Amino acid sequence: MRPRDFILVFGAVLGAAGPRAADGACVLAPVADVPLSGGATRFDYQSFDPRTNRLYLSHMGDGELVVFDTQLRRVVTSLGGFPTVTGVLVIPELHRVFASAAGSHEVVVVDTETWKTLARLPAGQFPDGLAFAPDAHQVYVSDEGEGKETVIDVRSNRRVTAIDVGGEAGNTQFDSVSQQILVNVQTRNQLVVIDPKTDAVVARHALAGGKSPHGLCIAASARLAFVACEGDSKLLVLDLNTWSVTNVFTTGQGPDVLAFDAALGRLYVATESGLVSVFRLEGRTLSSLGEVRAGPDAHSVCVNPSTHEVFLPLKNVGGHPVLRIMRPAGF
Repeated sequence: MRPRDFILVFGAVLGAAGPRAADGACVLAPVADVPLSGGATRFDYQSFDPRTNRLYLSHMGDGELVVFDTQLRRVVTSLGGFPTVTGVLVIPELHRVFASAAGSHEVVVVDTETWKTLARLPAGQFPDGLAFAPDAHQVYVSDEGEGKETVIDVRSNRRVTAIDVGGEAGNTQFDSVSQQILVNVQTRNQLVVIDPKTDAVVARHALAGGKSPHGLCIAASARLAFVACEGDSKLLVLDLNTWSVTNVFTTGQGPDVLAFDAALGRLYVATESGLVSVFRLEGRTLSSLGEVRAGPDAHSVCVNPSTHEVFLPLKNVGGHPVLRIMRPAGF
């Protein structure tokens, strides 16, 4: 198939208008639809390893961790034993991947060279998002069910403690500038700050302008955080110097996972509605570029910072799961 024919067919799948911004400029261009293993069931978080160009996907509905080679564009392996897998985080320098198996209330640690399971650790009622604080040698796991943050020592692969964040914990991220862990507390509309040196909550900040903050992404060098509120489909821009919300945008319905391409200054907000809201960061100013109807259930997004390819796992395209790969126009 010629490239132009592929784009026309892909545009028909996405919708009659194709992936267009409000001003008519193309936001994302199609690259490929690659078949994934398993059944037509829900996917959740993703994590990209730039050293190996491998993408780790949580196939939530199948209870599998899928490993995908982004250069060869094929599935490397699918690992079972991850019931209701949600969060996934690869740590390249450790040659390990951590996955939240919510169905068994644990975090599973896997060797990325041998695919052997190294540990299964209790992680609360519903473990979800994960973040790594390298200097503390600890992984932090948000527990939506019990309102706690589970702490895992990566040197021993052991659970250290659980930090009470005072409400339903949403996504968790590490701020490389402040060297702190940030956690959304959905039921209190707050962002909680944890010091990895003491594993204590050191601050709580109100998040005005949205309801039920879940998704979280940090642009550390710009000292900004982006908070996706699933309760009212809002994106909050949070100034990490003043801890004030400086702007509020509307996204597609049910925003979930966010991804930031720092080199291009592109922020992607994937939503349960299948729309991906695309933003541009210039300096410390965020502006909307438009929305892409990426496909059914396109609520998870990840980006390769070198190629700028955007990865969107879709659970059911023609009865089968696929990884939809797109790229900003002109790249």
